[in-house]
Amino acid sequence: MRYFYLLCLSLFSVLSAFSQTKVSGVVNDESGNPVPFANVIFANSSVGTITNDDGSFYLESEETYKAINISFVGFKSQVLELTKSATYDIEIILEEEASALDEVVIYQGKTSKKNNPAIDILRKIWENKRENGIYKFDQYQYKKYEKQEFDLNTIDSSLINSRIFNGMEFVFEQTDTNSVTGKTYLPIFINEAVYRVYGNNETNKEKEVLLGNKNSGFSDNQTLIAFIKDLYKEYDVYDNYLKFFDKSFVSPLSTTGINVYNYVLADSSYVDNKWCYKIVYYPRRKNELTFKGDFWVNDTTWAIKKINLAATKSANINWVRDIYIEQDFEVLNDSIFLITRDHFMSDFAFRKKDDARGVYGKRTTLYDEYSFDIDRGEAFYNNDREQYIEQVYNRDSTFWEQNRMESLNKDERQIYDMLDTLKTVKAFQRLYNIGSILASGYIEFDNFDYGPIFSTFGYNDVEGIRVRAGGRTYFGRNDPWRIEGYTAYGFKDNKFKYGLSGKILVDQRSRLILSGGNRRDIEQLGASLTNTNDVLGRSLASSSLITVGSNTSLTNINLSTFALEIEPLKNFEVRFGGSYRTLRSASDQFSLDYYTNEERTEIASEIDQTEISTMLTYSPGRKTTGYGVERTVINDGDFPRLFLNYAVGIKDVFSSDFEYEKVQFYYRHPWQLGGVGKLTTTLEAGKTFGEVPLGLLNVVPGNQTLFSIYGTYPLLDFYEFVTDTYTSVHLEHNFNGRFLGRIPLLRDLNLREIVAVRAVTGSISDENQALNASYSNPVLMAPSNKPYWSYSVGIGNIFKVFRLDFHFRGNYFENPGARKFGITGSFGFYF
Repeated sequence: MRYFYLLCLSLFSVLSAFSQTKVSGVVNDESGNPVPFANVIFANSSVGTITNDDGSFYLESEETYKAINISFVGFKSQVLELTKSATYDIEIILEEEASALDEVVIYQGKTSKKNNPAIDILRKIWENKRENGIYKFDQYQYKKYEKQEFDLNTIDSSLINSRIFNGMEFVFEQTDTNSVTGKTYLPIFINEAVYRVYGNNETNKEKEVLLGNKNSGFSDNQTLIAFIKDLYKEYDVYDNYLKFFDKSFVSPLSTTGINVYNYVLADSSYVDNKWCYKIVYYPRRKNELTFKGDFWVNDTTWAIKKINLAATKSANINWVRDIYIEQDFEVLNDSIFLITRDHFMSDFAFRKKDDARGVYGKRTTLYDEYSFDIDRGEAFYNNDREQYIEQVYNRDSTFWEQNRMESLNKDERQIYDMLDTLKTVKAFQRLYNIGSILASGYIEFDNFDYGPIFSTFGYNDVEGIRVRAGGRTYFGRNDPWRIEGYTAYGFKDNKFKYGLSGKILVDQRSRLILSGGNRRDIEQLGASLTNTNDVLGRSLASSSLITVGSNTSLTNINLSTFALEIEPLKNFEVRFGGSYRTLRSASDQFSLDYYTNEERTEIASEIDQTEISTMLTYSPGRKTTGYGVERTVINDGDFPRLFLNYAVGIKDVFSSDFEYEKVQFYYRHPWQLGGVGKLTTTLEAGKTFGEVPLGLLNVVPGNQTLFSIYGTYPLLDFYEFVTDTYTSVHLEHNFNGRFLGRIPLLRDLNLREIVAVRAVTGSISDENQALNASYSNPVLMAPSNKPYWSYSVGIGNIFKVFRLDFHFRGNYFENPGARKFGITGSFGFYF
């Protein structure tokens, strides 16, 4: 009986394959120019698509169709007969309608904003968008099933026969064709998750509880899972801007949409017994973060019933060739539209050419079991810290059969088996190990990681060429303890340096961590205003291979620390610590000397200092992964951060030299400003009470490297300004190509303009000035007469990975060796 069932299933699959209809091609006008955003629909159906910027399209259905309809406002509609189930690379010529020549001026470029019924409907959506879905209730909850998949696409014979897949040829037996792009693809990864989501619209709080998680080949890898989840953030199409890949796309339902999109009322019909209007939309300009597509909207509630969004080919976004979104809504109680299905597909590729290979990333989210107005109390939402439950990542097949809201298709089922087989292939193991090294910077051994490999080589004027070797214990991603260490050697000073630290997670729920360590090294302390006690941390300025001017103002540091950390509330951390440090100059061209008597006749060159501190850090919106002593931040640079440090220097404890109090405050906030870009603001302030020498003062961070380092002043030399009281402001705005994207010839380069302003003011007391015994290097001076400031103009996204900043000094030109102009650069992987 089982074999008969399998035979029937196989026959059904074969018949289904023959019943498919596939068609691709390009739509041009009579002059041979592409017609973007034309409608291509299977005849007598609602299955269709919209042509790309270059007029190309691909359309597929499981059903059999004999013709397609092609239409665009201002052109004669055309019907093309299909003689085969698969018709590729056809060219369709649309003729202009003589009666519509006057309208062509309106619709081929921009549709009218006046007397346009589509825009009248859009305004109705704006008026009612907060009266639909879960927003109509004080509290809500629902069940959510999420399925994420990655597929290698554009499979051809050259890829199959390439050396990289030697020994893994069997995987290509699983190739299929994508229904949106028409490209062949090979499924390589799948992740499934089931959640229970709770929300309170009165307090604007939401809590998500993971019930089960399963993926192919990576066990309970929370880092990978969290990265994928952050990559495909949830969104609301009613919002003005939809954020994907750190970019803000203008929603077609945005209140600013009429300035960005063209809208056409294309159809009206019953959809699931609800009368709806169909609106087709497409962008007014190229190179902007916009979509093309259509949506169906109900005529009474003005709620969206179905919407399709496809990012335009010309959108200024890197590494992503296509973005395609579908959302479906169902009606509850005859009036409330609730989302039931969301499908998001992206095509990652190094090049945007159609023949370039890439990776599909697909996420399908299904929603069900809605309940409303069940009040769970404030404490329920405040206690939203995730706890590691091993069972969640090891659910049995019965759980998935009961909780999947959509059965896995053939390709998805085969991924699990294929990855199990691949893990036994040595060629795959080599590829996986290379990818792991590039991603983490560590080379993995049994229970030990060597690295980070990117810090192996360095250079400064004291050490000369510097080599470094280090590593960390690693038994698993949720290790309750970790030991890290390194040793380094300078070929000019012929000295070894080292650092060693350890930490242990005492209580996972409160994240109570004990840590301690010791470091003896050479460091550039003039590269940061806000001091930390990171035993293994070392600034890029300490060993940059290329610098502007000599880097001799380095310090020998012997630092020992012990700390207790706790997280009483999510993303709010408290750290109590003690440290003992010895500081002395590492170069005869740099002095930390200070007077030890009032007559200023006795000089000391070494500082011994004991300090205790309390540090408070709050990072609302931060997302982390991992349940052990170390966690990985997956949305770095995408959340505000507040830091407050109160430190006390204790004299005569372990021969400590000085008594003082120090207060420091740091606030950094990135602001997504929709279509205008991203603004990052930083404020730092601090004050030291008591008499301290140079080694314990606050140095305005200079930057003598050729690298763009956020938070530094690129035209200041190290120790050019020294303070005991300071306030620093840094504003940086990335316009994401808003202006350059509108300039002919330049817009195809997808460059991004960046502007920044930095300013700092501060003072140094007469007592601290008098304590300093150095008369030449450095000379203690603070920006007290007027704030020091500079500004910069930058060009980002050069060759997609490089950024150049051009810096201009605003004042203090009279300082010795003052640099009026400078250029820095940086590499980075940005969407």
